[in-house]
Amino acid sequence: MHTSTLRVGFVPGVEPDRFLQRWKAARRSAYLELVPVPLSAQQTALAEGEVDMCFVRLPLEAEDLHLVPLWEERAAVVVGHENVLSLLEEISADDLEGETEIQAEHPDDARDRVAIVATGVGYTRMPLSLARLHHRKDAVHRPSTDAAPTRIALAWPRADDDELRQEFVGAVRGRTPRSSR
Repeated sequence: MHTSTLRVGFVPGVEPDRFLQRWKAARRSAYLELVPVPLSAQQTALAEGEVDMCFVRLPLEAEDLHLVPLWEERAAVVVGHENVLSLLEEISADDLEGETEIQAEHPDDARDRVAIVATGVGYTRMPLSLARLHHRKDAVHRPSTDAAPTRIALAWPRADDDELRQEFVGAVRGRTPRSSR
């Protein structure tokens, strides 16, 4: 019998399905509800209790949060499919010399930036997971050889730490209900 629900947020580019499957496979005592959270709202969603935990993209102000760093995301460059850079396997900073960069105007504009470069104007940078999420036929993404990766972490308020959240951390890390910490 399910007695409670754990609401877990995730920012664009994170695919939480494997964690949901692990949770279900172990027949846990709580439901897991996955909640999409815009990157710009990852801190607010936790602070205002919209989600109990959240897969966040760092950096994040974390004084009052537990943070479990999980994986790194490789950086990518997105260009229009007719751009000469689309012929490369990977793109370096030297390859971008003289090209126009479409900069991020706000944390949630990745789709808009991909649409702009798809018209043939310049390039944009973003985590590879976001480039894949916003893939279009008229744009291509290539791994960046020299840009710093970003990191995904699991975050939750320190004040709200409990057995259920710790059980989810264990599931994310691959522990089963029978394994020890």
